[in-house]
Amino acid sequence: MPNTYNDRMIIGNLELCSLPEFGITDLEVRIDTGAKTSSLHVDNLTRVKREGRLYVQYDLHPDIYHLEQIVHCESLVIDSRRIKSSNGDTEQRCVIQTLFRLGDREWPIEVTLTNRQDMSYMMLLGREAMIDKVYVDPGKAFLID
Repeated sequence: MPNTYNDRMIIGNLELCSLPEFGITDLEVRIDTGAKTSSLHVDNLTRVKREGRLYVQYDLHPDIYHLEQIVHCESLVIDSRRIKSSNGDTEQRCVIQTLFRLGDREWPIEVTLTNRQDMSYMMLLGREAMIDKVYVDPGKAFLID
C-alpha cells in the first residue's frame, strides 16, 4: 500500500479530509503537530440543554472559497477546555467528537469548536487525532489520494 509505514499513513502538512457525520468531503485540513487538540471553524455557535445534556448548534463552511455554502450542525458536547491559541490568547472551547476520514481510513477524533475566520484553513488536525494513525512529512502536501 503506498504512503504507509508500519500501517500508518504518511501525510503532508496539508491534506483533504472528510467529516462524514456532517456530509463534508474534500475539506482542506492543516496538519499541526504543535497543536494538541484539533480545531474546527464554526459560526453561530449556540448552546442548548436537552434532557440534562449540553449540545451545541453551529454552522460549518465546507469550502473556504465559497463561504455562502453552509452546513447546519448539532453535536453533543463531550468536554469544555481552555485552549491557548498560537497568538497566546486563551479561550474556553466546546469539545465534540466526530468521525474523521483521511483517504480510505476513518476514526473518531475530538475537535474544539472556535472562530478561525482569520486563519487560512477551516480545520487544524492536532497531535491527539494523529496518535498511532499517521506520520507527517512536513515538506510535502496532499500525499493521500
